[in-house]
Amino acid sequence: MLQKPEVLAPVGDFERLISAVQYGADAVYLGGKAFGMRATPANFDEEELKRAVEYAHKHGVKVYLTCNTLPRNHEIEYFPDYIRYAEQIGIDACIANDIGVLMMLKEHAPGMEIHISTQAGIVNYQTARAFYELGAKRVVLARELSLEEVAQIREKTPPELEIEVFVHGAMCMSVSGRCLISNYLVDRDADRGECAQPCRWGYHLVEEKRPGQYYPVFEDEAGSYILNAKDLCMIEYIDKLAKAGVTSLKIEGRAKSAYYVAVVTNAYRCAVDQFWNDPEHFNLEPWLLEEVKKVSHRRYSTGFYFGKPDQYYENGGYLREYDVVAVVDACENGWMHATQKNKLSIGEEVEILSPRAKPVVMKIESLFDDEGNPVDSTPHPHMRFRIQTEVVVPPGSMIRKARKDGE
Repeated sequence: MLQKPEVLAPVGDFERLISAVQYGADAVYLGGKAFGMRATPANFDEEELKRAVEYAHKHGVKVYLTCNTLPRNHEIEYFPDYIRYAEQIGIDACIANDIGVLMMLKEHAPGMEIHISTQAGIVNYQTARAFYELGAKRVVLARELSLEEVAQIREKTPPELEIEVFVHGAMCMSVSGRCLISNYLVDRDADRGECAQPCRWGYHLVEEKRPGQYYPVFEDEAGSYILNAKDLCMIEYIDKLAKAGVTSLKIEGRAKSAYYVAVVTNAYRCAVDQFWNDPEHFNLEPWLLEEVKKVSHRRYSTGFYFGKPDQYYENGGYLREYDVVAVVDACENGWMHATQKNKLSIGEEVEILSPRAKPVVMKIESLFDDEGNPVDSTPHPHMRFRIQTEVVVPPGSMIRKARKDGE
């Protein structure tokens, strides 16, 4: 039976949580200060975790806690208290990888759903079924599966088992993140949330008896990026994912900005809603595909979903065409009040992005400081300013502008 897929957004701190919730996530996934696969975001201490759950639940959004590292002996003894607290504050599910963690979840937080992480490398229905029999409510499938294989897993597993897949964001060049390169080169363990992403670095070939002579693997003076993967983007194929039996559409990016979270969550929210309004005739509205190009990203691909991917490309750089210049605080009495994020000047054209809506284009004809004095630009960090306009958007809307060549 066809169901409306969940939009699952990444959250690295409270600012990004607000963006995910405001811009349409059905659920978010985040990490505490321990046991999660992202060490670089701020993450949430106990009090922040409680506030995050309260805020999300107030807005009807579920919270999934990442506990998908491989804990060592000296860490595992702290897990029972950690997960009991998580259940007590209302965490909806725990994302686990380690079999011992799974068993402790059943013992110490029996009321909490268990989701099996993509780190477990689930590529067949027997493994998915086994995790279900061990108590899992959901499995996050490996990213190396085709859409046909996803559908087969759905067909051959209990209907009560939920299926989650990644649909957007960075792809690891290794199999489901099982990579040792970072640990080997810089002593940062990818399986403990500390990946330095050395697969994005440029490499040359050195011959043993010719030290100091560096040879490009192919003819490019910048070196070789043979390990470098494109980003994943499946926003045009929501219908195919839903018809394959996918329960949840997961967006990668807990280390990304609040702007990234807002834009990509909004795009997938609108795409899922568009699909659900007419499942048999889904054809993505063009502006939604343009939206996911307005965040910092690598070139996009569809990963493994449609067969062997065109996964690698010529450099490790990001494409970045837009900058956030302000966040809207309020619209009242013909005035838009905002807080500066980057410099904005009179005469520039901007777009205003609001939750569940197509961006509004506007030219800046005049600017005023927070006291109502006219100004030519907003050069000061976090300064509050006003725009006189008939455009009305909700608080939290983002004002952005296209980057000029060379920026």
